[in-house]
Amino acid sequence: MRSVVLDTETTGMPVTDGHRIIEIGCVELLGRRLTGRHFHVYLQPDRDSDEGAIAVHGISNAFLADKPRFPEVAEAFLEFIQDAQLIIHNAPFDIGFLNNEFALLSQPQRVDVAANCSVLDTLVMARERHPGQRNNLNALCKRYGVDNSGRELHGALLDAEILADVYLAMTGGQTSLSLAGNASDGDTSRSGNTLGDIRRLPAGRAPGRVIRASAPELAEHAARLTLIEKAAGAPALWTQLAQPVVV
Repeated sequence: MRSVVLDTETTGMPVTDGHRIIEIGCVELLGRRLTGRHFHVYLQPDRDSDEGAIAVHGISNAFLADKPRFPEVAEAFLEFIQDAQLIIHNAPFDIGFLNNEFALLSQPQRVDVAANCSVLDTLVMARERHPGQRNNLNALCKRYGVDNSGRELHGALLDAEILADVYLAMTGGQTSLSLAGNASDGDTSRSGNTLGDIRRLPAGRAPGRVIRASAPELAEHAARLTLIEKAAGAPALWTQLAQPVVV
């Protein structure tokens, strides 16, 4: 599945008071892996930001003065998110602002973002998994061990990148460890014992030196697997791979 992790920054809130989007940041996930593709724009909102909003994101009115307006980027933005699963923290906020921007176009395209994409709200997911706890992005980073040390202020692209890491941690990390390696003839299909496949070596290549994990490293590894299992509600992939193989 193709997913797009999305975040916005605005002049303030709520949207019904005439507030506008000033930044959109998106990163792409394919097969639960970051592809490196992203969509990022700053926007001229044709109004000033509230002082409280500037204190949150640090984007000044002067900085936005020469930036494009939403109609100039609307088509490219729609193309980037089309048919993707949108992953958003507190989705009603961002979707409401995006739909408002489309409604304000001089020739409205009558775009309902949620009608063009499926939407997964990580705030709803976090509240279901951690009821009664703080579930903002900073709290989730701390809970799941995601580095957010560079997040002194909110920023749409930075927050989308951080949310992508949080989402992957919340849902069990990677879904494929690619332990079988790549077949030289391009055939990636495997049959039988996967663990047996990864022991095969190319002709003439000697086995590498095996470095055993220390007791503290094994304990840390076990603790991490436990955290993944609690978050995913199912055994971690590594645990499943470690089960004895019946031949």
